[in-house]
Amino acid sequence: MASGDFCSPGEGMEMLQQVCSKQLPPCNMSEEDLLQNPHFSQLLLSLSQHVDESGLSLTLAKEQAQAWKDVRLHKTTWLRSEILHRVIQELLVDYYVKTQDTDLTSEDRKFHETLEERLLVTELTRLLGPSQEREAPPLLGLEKADLLELMPPSEDFVWMRARLPLEVEEQLKKKCFTVLCYHNPSSDLDSETLKAAKVWNLAEVLAGEKQQCQAAKSQQKEQVVLLEKKSTTYSQVLLRCLALLQRLLQEHRLKTQSELDRINAQYLEIKCSAMILKLRMEELKILSDTYTAEKVEVHRLIRDRLEGAIRLQEQDMEKSRQVLNTYEVLGEEFDKLVKEYTQLKQATENKRWTLQEFNKAYR
Repeated sequence: MASGDFCSPGEGMEMLQQVCSKQLPPCNMSEEDLLQNPHFSQLLLSLSQHVDESGLSLTLAKEQAQAWKDVRLHKTTWLRSEILHRVIQELLVDYYVKTQDTDLTSEDRKFHETLEERLLVTELTRLLGPSQEREAPPLLGLEKADLLELMPPSEDFVWMRARLPLEVEEQLKKKCFTVLCYHNPSSDLDSETLKAAKVWNLAEVLAGEKQQCQAAKSQQKEQVVLLEKKSTTYSQVLLRCLALLQRLLQEHRLKTQSELDRINAQYLEIKCSAMILKLRMEELKILSDTYTAEKVEVHRLIRDRLEGAIRLQEQDMEKSRQVLNTYEVLGEEFDKLVKEYTQLKQATENKRWTLQEFNKAYR
């Protein structure tokens, strides 16, 4: 199919989305995938013209519909016979239950016994099957003719057959009322006529509820497909977001880290200065609480005198250092002079002491 056979790009994309979601749900392709693969999109549109919503080809879908129609027909036929057979069996069961509780009339006994004999012989005859198709010997050596001899009299069979529809109808009516009361419990208190009227419409009500259930299931299926599609889209968007976050962390965090470190350093420096000032303030507060103004003034005078003495001492030390430096220039001669001066000073001290002692003795 040529690309010119398709509609506009927007309508074509919408049609492709419908094809992928309804007719070809396993594809589950996004709009981006369809745009990236235009030839595959054309193939999907071409394929959608040859398949139905279930994915089958139109020919197979038609054959399948006819097959389902035949199945439903055979199923309906089988259900009719099966229902009739089970109703008859229930009639016989109810009969045996009633015989234990109540006394039945002779006509009821005759009807149920004839029905039971006829049903039993019919089932056994069906089990034996046609004699010409049997290869193995018959079961217990019985033939169909042997079973037919056990049939009830024809007059009783005709009478039973005429009464059977009424009994079956009554049994089916009870079952219908049971189904009605199960479906609508409030109908249990209604009269029989009203129940019969409701049973007449019960089939349509059940068919409508069944159709609603099928529509709800179909809608649920569409919602599941839509949810899967949105989940896929959400996962893709989430992965993109994670990739963007990783990129932001790698590119921008490293750039701002140095600025953050500088700001943090400034903050810590200011905080440290504030702590130092706070400690100084506490120290001054302690000093102001400890010393009075008179004590501070006395300490100030003492400190001034000590500082003056230190300055004078430093000046004397400096003069002595200069004199020493001058004498150090003389070298060994200076040492000899020092020794001689020392000897002379000792001799002078000795003579002074001798003179003092002499003066004391003279006095």
